Amino acid sequence: MDESYNNLPTSHLLGSVPAVVTEEKSTANYEVPVPEANMQTFPPNNGGGGSNRGYQTLGSPPEAFEQQSPNNWKGVFSVSSYTQYFNVDTDIVINRMMSSFYPIGGDFFSKIDANPDLYGLIWVSTTLVFVLASLGNCATYLMQKHTDSSASWSFDVGYVNVAAAAIYGYAILVPLAFYFLLQYLGTNASLIRYWCMWGYSLVIFILSSFLLVIPVEVLRWIIILAAGIDSACFVAMNLKSCIDGNDLTIVLVAAFFLQLALAIFIKAWFFP
Repeated sequence: MDESYNNLPTSHLLGSVPAVVTEEKSTANYEVPVPEANMQTFPPNNGGGGSNRGYQTLGSPPEAFEQQSPNNWKGVFSVSSYTQYFNVDTDIVINRMMSSFYPIGGDFFSKIDANPDLYGLIWVSTTLVFVLASLGNCATYLMQKHTDSSASWSFDVGYVNVAAAAIYGYAILVPLAFYFLLQYLGTNASLIRYWCMWGYSLVIFILSSFLLVIPVEVLRWIIILAAGIDSACFVAMNLKSCIDGNDLTIVLVAAFFLQLALAIFIKAWFFP
């Protein structure tokens, strides 16, 4: 083959690949600026109107996840606001229940000052409701069989409704009324402490209800009056220590007789 054909240019021929020319660039002293990253959430602001928040950086949490302060009025309807009032163990509850049997000391508020609880109010009141409903029916059965063994007897479900309305209403509304009264009279009162104290004052009625089943009328009255006086003294003496320095004897007398009236109501309605 003739060597003259080897010197023809081939860059225009079909399928030919041009030679790759590489250029070396010195990057030893060249720095590429890197913009600062700023992560953003979408959607962006579509313009107009102050209600559109536009871009939001990840540093600020959305408003929906902001925690409400317990002191805010919305905290009243939040369950988490009341968890601190149930932070008690069995030993603390038993100790406070035993303290309600000794009214002379009047130091119940000093014992619960650091940690007043609502567990006693709810648990003691609920226990007393079921005890009165069940033992009240049992007492009427024994009294009826004691007087006339041939008479028929039926369980009175209405005892549950009366017991729930009376006990819950008393344990919640009476401390609430004294709270507003003492606030009006210029005394620094605490509603949670009052609820706690009145709740534990009902413990003695749970124990006395078991003795009221005995079908002896005179003994029943002695038991309920002794329990009522003990519970009334417990409430009055602790209120006295709370309002010490103020001449509010009428308030203490009212609290005493209200507690005694509850005891008489328990005897007259559930253990007739």
